[in-house]
Amino acid sequence: MNILVVGGAGYIGSVTSQLLVEAGHHVSVFDNLSTGHRDAVPDQAQFIRGDLANQAEIDAAIKQVQPEAILHFAALIEAGESMKNPAKFYRTNVGYTLNLLDACVRFEVKKLVFSSTAAIFAASDAPISENSHIEPANCYGETKLTVERMLKWFGQIHGIRYSVLRYFNACGAYGTRGEAHTPETHLIPLTLQAAMGQRPAINIYGTDYATPDGTCIRDYIHVADLGSAHVLALNYLADHPTITCNLGNGTGYSVREVIDAALEVTGREIKVVEGPRRPGDAARLVAASDLARRELGWQPKIPSLADIVASAWQFMQK
Repeated sequence: MNILVVGGAGYIGSVTSQLLVEAGHHVSVFDNLSTGHRDAVPDQAQFIRGDLANQAEIDAAIKQVQPEAILHFAALIEAGESMKNPAKFYRTNVGYTLNLLDACVRFEVKKLVFSSTAAIFAASDAPISENSHIEPANCYGETKLTVERMLKWFGQIHGIRYSVLRYFNACGAYGTRGEAHTPETHLIPLTLQAAMGQRPAINIYGTDYATPDGTCIRDYIHVADLGSAHVLALNYLADHPTITCNLGNGTGYSVREVIDAALEVTGREIKVVEGPRRPGDAARLVAASDLARRELGWQPKIPSLADIVASAWQFMQK
């Protein structure tokens, strides 16, 4: 299949692009490289530098590639930043996605896989299913939810088949592709940077949550397992109009447990600094991914937190 991966030079997008190539698809990557990396794009994929803010660049890429499907990863993702600059997040995550959907309608691209988030859900002590209470705790989650609702109407009115994949916490590395954000804000690479001496300490934001050790609990899912779900979700659209799935391992780990895993994997000292809560952080987010397992035939292959941290450690050491 001829596929255009928007945001395919980023962390999850580049891994998914590689898996699509390995599955035999013809892949083109469209990315403005504002946060992505040119060397993360698979050698077998065509690279097109462009920006979703520019309708002409989107149109030109679609005319050139003539994709049968689009995978859409391009977005701002930092929840804390979204609570400081909501306009930036609405403009980028919602407005620029509308540019892409307009192009899909005009050029009759009928399949789209969308990168969504568990941040659309309210915190819950129980595993979160697709039918759990939706109440974003931050503007980032709200923008992703807005796009999900847009897709519903574009599907109904224009016949676009779409998959929505709601990630929990993406992490780990796949070969030469791993987390390399600037600035870095995710817990596992930050903790490993502290182990490598690249930062003085790892900060814990909030120790008074209603969790066993007082720190936030998240469901950590290996990036290659997320990528494989995209390949399956794309295949699913051949025979189905839509699907919306949660993607996680179904096991929650606290911030302190992640730091403990990093201590075990690296064997190095990691200094910890405790601080107040950040606005927009939910206490607990853990997935129930039964729907993806049943409908897509998806099965995480790297569920162990220690294995996930070890893959990230190997990547960062290289």
